[in-house]
Amino acid sequence: MLEELAAIHQNVMAALPQTEKRYLFDKINWAARAICVTGARGVGKTTLLCQYLLSQYQNVSQALYISADHICVAGLGLFAIAQEFFKFGGKALFIDEIHKYPDWEREIKNIIDTYRQHQIVFSGSSSVDLHQSKYDLSRRVVYYELKGLSFREYLHFSAQLSFPFFTLDEILHDHVNIADQFKAVTVLKHYRDYLMHGYFPFFLEGVQDYGAKITNIIEKVLFEDIATIYNLRQSTLPILKKLIWLVATSNGLAPNMERISKNIGVSRATVYDCFDYLAHSGLLNNVHVPAKGMKLIRKPEKIYLENTNLLYAIHADLKLENDLGGTRETFFVNQLMQKHALHLHDQGGFVVDGKYVIEVGGKSKDFRQVKSVENAYLAIDNIEIGFGRKVPLYLFGLLY
Repeated sequence: MLEELAAIHQNVMAALPQTEKRYLFDKINWAARAICVTGARGVGKTTLLCQYLLSQYQNVSQALYISADHICVAGLGLFAIAQEFFKFGGKALFIDEIHKYPDWEREIKNIIDTYRQHQIVFSGSSSVDLHQSKYDLSRRVVYYELKGLSFREYLHFSAQLSFPFFTLDEILHDHVNIADQFKAVTVLKHYRDYLMHGYFPFFLEGVQDYGAKITNIIEKVLFEDIATIYNLRQSTLPILKKLIWLVATSNGLAPNMERISKNIGVSRATVYDCFDYLAHSGLLNNVHVPAKGMKLIRKPEKIYLENTNLLYAIHADLKLENDLGGTRETFFVNQLMQKHALHLHDQGGFVVDGKYVIEVGGKSKDFRQVKSVENAYLAIDNIEIGFGRKVPLYLFGLLY
């Protein structure tokens, strides 16, 4: 059993991309006994796990990497593999694609509870969260979520340009000095490239077929991940695709659930469920108005694709021109939601952390809509340097 798994492990390690570590690597408490890294397809979870494995363990006899969707793993069983590996002196088990394994929560719980001196590190789809767990793993497992590349990370990986993290306060109040650091860089060109093909690390393999890879990710998320995790009927799956198209062709979808359900020919409850599936899978971002109590569970006021690369790929697939306004807002929402609470403001723009109101727009955008709003700022596209409360939009990509 272990010989075949060890051979697979060695093949994966040999093919590991030689890239620098992502932002999340140093934020994880790797000393924890059980760790789960969640994230959408393609964001680099496997690379992150393997980088830590190689940095801490000398060889496969100490730490074993397996993928839960491999036929060998499915045939042998997770617990049986852990039992055999630890019996022969193994110290840590790394399990990828955990959501592909039936009844994974029970076996992970049993492994953790049985082998208390060993480390378990596993990864899974964004849908694999505490709400989906059938067994109480929250007391046993530390969860982290890996997002796609920020604009800051993209600059580092694509052009070897290193810039530090900046807080939102720093970007809003010191943006002129921060932008001055980019004076020797064609920053707007890099920014445009990032919007099209910079969110997923596999852009390093080439951008010629990047859009096709994005389309393939969407198909796999819809017809494999979501279908498996939520045990959906085949007839429900095309509805997911229609909703993705609807969001992609809207400048931030303000969903009318009644109208959508009539147009698609399904119940409102089904539409609500499908939007939830898409959000949990890492394909959508929901933005609400500020609310408390029961109002927190109402429908989102606006729905965006999770990142601009999805937007460009779907528009190319549908032979449509990309909408600049939708692209700007999708970028802003994507970069801010990683670390901040984001809501819609009733006079336009977004409320960030309940403190700042930020409107997103092009060069002609002014303060007319928010002139009476305290702490209001403009995030302006297509400018290299701002002034006063007008901040270059690309700077919000330096938050992580």
